[in-house]
Amino acid sequence: MPGSSDPRGADPREPFDRVVQQHGATVLRVCRAALGTGPDADDAWSETFLAALRAWPDLAPETNVEAWLVRVAQRKAIDQIRGLARRPAPTAEVPDVASTAAVPSGADAVWDAVAALPDRQRLALGYHYLGHLTHVETAELIGSTPAAVRRAAADGIKKLRERYRKEDLEP
Repeated sequence: MPGSSDPRGADPREPFDRVVQQHGATVLRVCRAALGTGPDADDAWSETFLAALRAWPDLAPETNVEAWLVRVAQRKAIDQIRGLARRPAPTAEVPDVASTAAVPSGADAVWDAVAALPDRQRLALGYHYLGHLTHVETAELIGSTPAAVRRAAADGIKKLRERYRKEDLEP
């Protein structure tokens, strides 16, 4: 961007479609980390950029656009989860087990494995590794400390590695 030393900084003169192209994949990864693959993550992605477009003209030039978009995506993912909890789910029979509707599963095994992680680990992985936020920024988002985020992310990575090692060893 012209006159900006940080490529992630906001330039209100920059066309918004360029921001979508530049950060769209990161925002989608964050949405999928929180919601799994499928239409809920896609809806959160769309809602993130609709909200960002409305706020774009008033965004401060020194804003870290990527971190700001990840925060907006996190809030839109929470909105999706809350919406799922409020919407009735028609079924032929009453299920015997607890619903997993808040974390929909998809065909992609990696996203399913991430979705199966405990909330703190999943969010720490999603925001830090997929959203490119620092441990401090991630801690602020999830209401934790940087040390706890670092530990949760390491534990989440360890669980994923153990899962895939076990699957590789099974016939």
